[in-house]
Amino acid sequence: MGGVAPKLSEVDVLRASFETERLRLRRFTSNDYQALYEMRSQSEVVRYLYGGPHTPEVTRAELDRRLSMKSFDQDGDKIVLAVEEKATGSFVGDLVLILNDKASCQGEIGFVFNPQHHGKGYGYEASRELLQFGFERIGLHRIIGRCDPRNKASSGLLCKLGMKQEAHLIENVWAKGEWTSELVFAMRHSEWPET
Repeated sequence: MGGVAPKLSEVDVLRASFETERLRLRRFTSNDYQALYEMRSQSEVVRYLYGGPHTPEVTRAELDRRLSMKSFDQDGDKIVLAVEEKATGSFVGDLVLILNDKASCQGEIGFVFNPQHHGKGYGYEASRELLQFGFERIGLHRIIGRCDPRNKASSGLLCKLGMKQEAHLIENVWAKGEWTSELVFAMRHSEWPET
């Protein structure tokens, strides 16, 4: 059975930025260090992430990695965006879109939001924009999202975005001195509600 191999659209990572009704999603700059540190150094924020609270040195190294990202054409490449309120310029959180498997047009979305901005619908608003970009602009066939089952806010957001739970992996990750489990959600391009 033949067919045309899937192909992704080229993306200029350096120009990746978007606006929603209330938010601006943009590339990180060196000026984001303090806001990134203040968010990622909170134990509440990183509770269900793989790493612990950021030190100033870890934050600097992480920010340097984000600033050096220049492509989205090899497996493992990422688009990482700062999310800020348009009205105030306040740093709300960050989003990532990872190219997991270029040959199969597979991606992954991730998000971290500052607890000061929880409950405002910003996670949904920003993540939906990034999903739209992944499906409609890049041409991804499938995008997944992963989270710890104890992280009800993240699993709830993935469901609200229309992603379906495909797996519950039991004790598949060793993190922070314990075996942790993982939920995997996914959506295919054909399931994306194009506007």
